[in-house]
Amino acid sequence: MLLPDADTCYRAVQSRDPRFDGWFFTAVRTTGIYCRPSCPAITPQRRNVTFHPSAAAAQRAGYRACKRCRPDASPGSPEWNARGDLAGRALRLIGDGVVDREGVPGLAGRLGYSERQLHRTLVAEVGAGPLALARAQRAQTSRLLLETTDLPVTDVAFAAGFASVRQFNDTVREVFATTPSSLRANRRPGAPVEAGVVSLRLPYRQPIQLTTLLDLLGAHAVPGLEQYTDGVFSRVLAAPHGPALVSLSAGDGAVLCRARLHDTRDLVAVVARVRRLLDLDADPVAVDAVLGDDPALAPLVAKRPGLRSPGTVDGFETAVRTIVGQQISVSGARTVLGRIVAASGRSAFADEPWLLFPSAADLAALDPADLPMPRARGRSIVGVATAFAGGGIELDPGADRDQIRAALLGLPGVGPWTADYLLMRAVAHPDVLLTSDLVVRRAADDLGLDLTDGEPAWAPWRSYATYHLWAHLYADLWSVAP
Repeated sequence: MLLPDADTCYRAVQSRDPRFDGWFFTAVRTTGIYCRPSCPAITPQRRNVTFHPSAAAAQRAGYRACKRCRPDASPGSPEWNARGDLAGRALRLIGDGVVDREGVPGLAGRLGYSERQLHRTLVAEVGAGPLALARAQRAQTSRLLLETTDLPVTDVAFAAGFASVRQFNDTVREVFATTPSSLRANRRPGAPVEAGVVSLRLPYRQPIQLTTLLDLLGAHAVPGLEQYTDGVFSRVLAAPHGPALVSLSAGDGAVLCRARLHDTRDLVAVVARVRRLLDLDADPVAVDAVLGDDPALAPLVAKRPGLRSPGTVDGFETAVRTIVGQQISVSGARTVLGRIVAASGRSAFADEPWLLFPSAADLAALDPADLPMPRARGRSIVGVATAFAGGGIELDPGADRDQIRAALLGLPGVGPWTADYLLMRAVAHPDVLLTSDLVVRRAADDLGLDLTDGEPAWAPWRSYATYHLWAHLYADLWSVAP
């Protein structure tokens, strides 16, 4: 069950335990508001509270968001992020803004289910259907835009995904018990404002190895596409309505994210992709508890508590980068990828050096001999690009893990290691142990571990174990992963 039992929920509320933020929400009958478990307000009496698996479910039941703890800004549920069933896949796609762009029919079509079955499953699992979940997300986005940008209120309404200003006003009043102009008044005076730029704080659960995580991204930064300078990782990505540039750095208890958007409607999708890239919705306490229970792994977990399993902002890009990086050094892979981006990437912003990663169609049209790599690997890249361009494979948050693995293994140049690595990175599968990886095997031998059975005791967090094993043998952890 996603929702813990009521007694566990109430104990979490009594202790104001932030580890449960995003797992469930507390609704108080006497006040008509809902809160995150860590809300600093006086704990309500047990008989006056109910518990809901999502903010949308609490809103659907008629409750408004607490103005003190701002439950709409809590980290996402780690179980939804990890689950590979219909509900988990649907929630990740909703988080990526698919309902706003394609409607419920588009969401259902991507998942291969009827709208009715999708609605029934989501109501049973999270207490609200796809429209209610998307509505809750639009409300959160509108609040973010009102408080962090100088966009006119009308523009905020449509940028957040609302169909009309009236719908926007009604939703804000219902969800936050205030008006859009009142939320706008909360914007910090004197904050620098730039057209098309949104600055925000991305929450996460403690602990986290955030500097290490940014170092990972920086160590693999592809020239033209990415940059890592003075602890700030920047990169461009292809958002649904145009290019976006994000800059990420460590803040006080949150990731500082500066997003430059071609179209503000892309804010939802961009934030969702950054959160997946940094694995911000993980529950590190749950992960560390399972892995730390193994005496051989316990010292590794104690050394790097909260180590994340990073994701990606684009599945096709990650597939190409992984194939290019096979059997060559990190610096060599960066050089080759930089040449591919320079030759086939599109300019992201006029008169600026940022380049978007080439699309699948662009690479599929190339002659393998024109790629700066051995001919066989060039053919693999073109073959993979052709499969993606034809719609045969989509490495997105709603992918079915078993089907994707089988499809990947059917591509030229993709073996079990590559397929499993892409499940771990591009599909955010939390339970992938790369037993065929040379460094993982060496680390296991050094620790006296037998990986023959895939260490089922580490489930469902074997992806995190993979990173701990990589880290064990390399002071520079990120020199080993593509």
